Amino acid sequence: MGGDRGPAAVVAGLALCADANTDVDFVLHGDEGILSPLIVRHNGLMDRVTLVHASRVVTMKDKPAQVMRNGAGTSMWSCIESVKTGDAQAAVSCGNTGALMAVAVLRLRKIAGVNRPAIACLWPSRNPGGFNLMLDVGAGVEAEAEDLLQFATMGASYARNGLALPRPRVGLLNVGTEEHKGRAELKVAHDRMTHAAEAGGFEFIGFVEGGDIPSDRVDVIVTDGFTGNIALKTGEGTAKLISELLRETLNARIMSKLAALLALGSLKRLQKRIDPRQVNGGVFLGLNGTVVKSHGSADETGVAAAIGLAIRLARSGFVERLAARVASTGRTGQDGNQGIGRAVAPEGGTTE
Repeated sequence: MGGDRGPAAVVAGLALCADANTDVDFVLHGDEGILSPLIVRHNGLMDRVTLVHASRVVTMKDKPAQVMRNGAGTSMWSCIESVKTGDAQAAVSCGNTGALMAVAVLRLRKIAGVNRPAIACLWPSRNPGGFNLMLDVGAGVEAEAEDLLQFATMGASYARNGLALPRPRVGLLNVGTEEHKGRAELKVAHDRMTHAAEAGGFEFIGFVEGGDIPSDRVDVIVTDGFTGNIALKTGEGTAKLISELLRETLNARIMSKLAALLALGSLKRLQKRIDPRQVNGGVFLGLNGTVVKSHGSADETGVAAAIGLAIRLARSGFVERLAARVASTGRTGQDGNQGIGRAVAPEGGTTE
């Protein structure tokens, strides 16, 4: 109910995702009087959707603290609650990011050992899979060395389960690749990631720079939420600018239009490759439940992508595997020694 395009875009996206995932049922939270007519427009969707009426809506202007105190009865609260009670395996929202994180932390609680949840997003890259993963991109604005270590562990687990990378390469974002550069907490985090990489099931490649974010040098980029969010929004804005300038250039003259027609197939492939709607959905990592945050401005294509991501993570048992990794890596990172106390089993958990 809280997206910029309203519930019509959400229901349309749900319908697209339902067509692609015929074995999945959905729980839709919001004003029944508004949602029911929208669902009826899509053939067969009503049989696969359970409507949970919620008369109140969290707006983009609402402060997280207010929603934590008075959010019961809103569609956002109801959505998160359905994951807590087990009525749903994952939650997706286009609403207020700060409020969604606050409600998710309040109702689902953090995984044992996690200090600070993070939002992870996919970034188009030169890697064979087409994407890199970056976190945090906005759950908080600061991160200590311990937080960055946990981000590395959680990001690597996501990359294994969501991107099918057996041993992800993790890099720590900095102003240079030399070990003496950067803030004190980055240097401490660098050392701790080096020690914890084996237990965390990832390869730590050290510091990476902004230019490495879309490269094939790294799979997971770790940073604080302030830096990550600025990088994300800058990247999206730059992609939009390039798309607009290319469109203007190709429409400027007759010969340009003819050239565009000849290259239409290639241009469409490029557009799909850099289309942010195809990878819409930031995952809240570090919670006892799967929560995917869609862009507030997402259209039906973007909403469908976010729901599809939530389905894939729910099917993989991602939260349980992540909790096991955090537990084992946390102990190794603190001790500064590898393999203390337990051996790490293949992503399904740990063995004493």
